[in-house]
Amino acid sequence: MPLQHLLVIYLIGILLVFLPSFGLAKLFTKAGEQSWKAWVPFYNTWVMQGIAKRPKHWVFWQFIPVVGWFITPGIFIEFAKVFGKFSLGHHTAAALLAPFYFPWLAAQKDTKFVGAEAARRHKKAVWREWVDAAIFAIVAATLIRTFIFEAYVIPSGSMEKTLLVQDFLFVSKLSYGPRIPNTPLSVPFVHNYLPVTNGKSYSTAIQLPYNRWFGSMPKRGDVVVFNFPAGDTVIHAEGYESANPYYDVRRRAAMGSRDDQMVLSDPENYPIAVHPVDKTDNYIKRCVGVAGETIEIKDDVVYINGVKQELPPHSEMYYKVTVNAASLDQDVMKDEYNVDIDKGDYSLTGKAGEYMMLLTAAAKEKMQKNGLIKTIVPNVDLPRGGDVFPYDTLEIHKSWSRDNFGPVWIPKKGEALKLTPENYSIYERSIRVYEKNDFYTKDGKFYLNGKEVTDYTFKMDYFWMMGDNRQGSQDSRYWGFVPEDRVVGKAWMIWFSWEGGPRWKRLFNIVK
Repeated sequence: MPLQHLLVIYLIGILLVFLPSFGLAKLFTKAGEQSWKAWVPFYNTWVMQGIAKRPKHWVFWQFIPVVGWFITPGIFIEFAKVFGKFSLGHHTAAALLAPFYFPWLAAQKDTKFVGAEAARRHKKAVWREWVDAAIFAIVAATLIRTFIFEAYVIPSGSMEKTLLVQDFLFVSKLSYGPRIPNTPLSVPFVHNYLPVTNGKSYSTAIQLPYNRWFGSMPKRGDVVVFNFPAGDTVIHAEGYESANPYYDVRRRAAMGSRDDQMVLSDPENYPIAVHPVDKTDNYIKRCVGVAGETIEIKDDVVYINGVKQELPPHSEMYYKVTVNAASLDQDVMKDEYNVDIDKGDYSLTGKAGEYMMLLTAAAKEKMQKNGLIKTIVPNVDLPRGGDVFPYDTLEIHKSWSRDNFGPVWIPKKGEALKLTPENYSIYERSIRVYEKNDFYTKDGKFYLNGKEVTDYTFKMDYFWMMGDNRQGSQDSRYWGFVPEDRVVGKAWMIWFSWEGGPRWKRLFNIVK
């Protein structure tokens, strides 16, 4: 953990215990303690725990980064009790508005010190017991969700057949080190929008820099959950968000699309929403390339540093298949080969005996072994120029397509890149947006934060993510690199799966 990040976290913790001191000093006097003790951060909470006769080891918990922020309000609530304040309103104010609440409490003429014994004799109403238990559960679950694991559901088929739509996953935050929230002020258990009002679920009043505890980075082959890099700016309307990214709409509008021009000119019905890093939509893909490697895709086969990479075991590809049969039995295709016509896994092309089929390597091998296949060829996308990242018109990139792409070097922390007109469009967003620089080119020269440069040294590691459904996935081929500060966690286990009923065979499967 970088020292400056740790200092920011502790500065917030110090402010949490110092700002209420304007009222705590007078309350300490009422409780028989010297007022100066209220002005010493953390020593004041030690004294408060002594006055309330509560466990003093709580004070040491305050020094756990971020977790300590949740301990401090509990100490404040216990201190309010020794002045006879037991209502939910008083406790809420003590926890959330301490810098204002304690000066107000100290200024009230009827505020009297009743002591720890009187506070202990007070009996809560049954409803308060339930409310307090619910608050404790929410805090505990929030800490677990932030630092240990989180539940996700698969919304699309981009990872089939490895992960299916309506697979419910546990994602491990510990695998790459828990990431400190950039926006700690947010509604629990909600990502970026509230379920009823559809407004933002977080406040940007406090924003923390990127920080990861005990960090390690994804390895090639890991199935990774991350914040969609191009999701920092979205159109907040049905059918848009990250499914139809704002930058794609803007690009199409610039090329003359009237529908997209209409959308951009109608902010009332198609409002623009800007999200911080940790509140962009979550994506799940497989890491196929890590920082410092060079990736190239040829006929939908990935090559890393020139070495061919095997497809994931359940990865799908489209093939043109000629079969040795007059027709295909739908039940046999589904049961034997896991190819479902109802899901669009195969269809006739118009030629006699020829089908377009979405097959895993296992299904392809089994069909060949059983003699069902006469001929089979991959159905790869033809280069069209400008259809994939980096969406420029340079001659060198015109041959790039979904299935034939690169080569591209993946940026690595601490390594320098020689800037050229050919690679500017590939790395410009990483340098300018992800690493927060003023970066542009003019008259064939490159300018970084006002100075002319010829190379750039990256501050973060980056990754190349692709779906296992290689020809049905919106991934790095369309929006580029995933910076390390967007990495959320590693997909760990399928704890439930549903398709018209439980898919029992998938329950508790480890994601590979």
